[in-house]
Amino acid sequence: MIKGFKLFTLIAGLVLLTVKLQAQQSIQFSQYMFNGLAVNPAYAGYKQDWTLNLSSRIQWVGINDAPKTGTLSVDGLTNSTNQNMGLGLIATFDKLGPESTSSVYLNYAYRLRLNDDDTQRLSFGLGFGAIQYRLDGTKFNATDDGDTYIPAGTQSSITPDFRFGIYYYSPTVYVGASVFNLLSGLGNTLDNLQQYKQARTVYLTGGAMVPLSETLDIKPSLLLKEDFKGPTNLDISNYIVFNKAVWVGASYRTGINLWQKSNLQTGLDKTDAVAAMVQFYVNNNFRLGYSYDFTTSRLASSQSGSHELSLSISFPGKGQRVVSPRYF
Repeated sequence: MIKGFKLFTLIAGLVLLTVKLQAQQSIQFSQYMFNGLAVNPAYAGYKQDWTLNLSSRIQWVGINDAPKTGTLSVDGLTNSTNQNMGLGLIATFDKLGPESTSSVYLNYAYRLRLNDDDTQRLSFGLGFGAIQYRLDGTKFNATDDGDTYIPAGTQSSITPDFRFGIYYYSPTVYVGASVFNLLSGLGNTLDNLQQYKQARTVYLTGGAMVPLSETLDIKPSLLLKEDFKGPTNLDISNYIVFNKAVWVGASYRTGINLWQKSNLQTGLDKTDAVAAMVQFYVNNNFRLGYSYDFTTSRLASSQSGSHELSLSISFPGKGQRVVSPRYF
């Protein structure tokens, strides 16, 4: 059934509206480390078994028209002999007030075997897809009658796109790098609104599984996001893992200045949020996760935090054996 998946187009996404439209930084998930395809196409096939991931995020509860995001992905190996090709499909929907974005990507990864035991691989991945931006003009209240910058009804535009990534893993360590929105030079125009572009974004990821005893491990990880326009985002997290079944963790998300950006507004909050996270592995093939973000920026007094749910289900193939456990 998995092999019968065909690429299809969904409607959804995120855009910021001013007199000139520009896309905001990529969608945020606190539990990104459990759906690697969301940040790196080279992750496709990492778990070997075909795996379904679902995530849903409600951000800044208490603020009207705050972001709501959902994603669905499925990935696995296309061949069980040498296991060197992974395939994945990911669809994302995001809504913020009158703006929405939908995207769908088909991802392919070529996985190089690095040792005889097949516990280490280096993957190169490509993702091809499309993004649809929508703007609902009926949700705007014009301050000036006849404002020509407010569209009549709902306007939409579809843009092709592709992604590239590299991903290395062993039983205890992973490192990845990826670039999203490689076709960001292809802008979109909605009626008489000026052209806007999705920001090209670089992701750097890394993490480890460190055993402390037979029943206790820690799993630190980090994510660095850079779109070369807004603040550089850094997410640092750590889990305490009990019997490989119950994961309890926290993360800290903030902005950092790697270099001076001439177009970056001064006086922005650097701190973003602190998240509490928990994961339950009912068995080797079923995971359920939840996280709650405590906002640490100036928005803290205006809302009640952010909720995120995630779910993953793996479908083991007949006679297929995973050489080492997949904790990333």
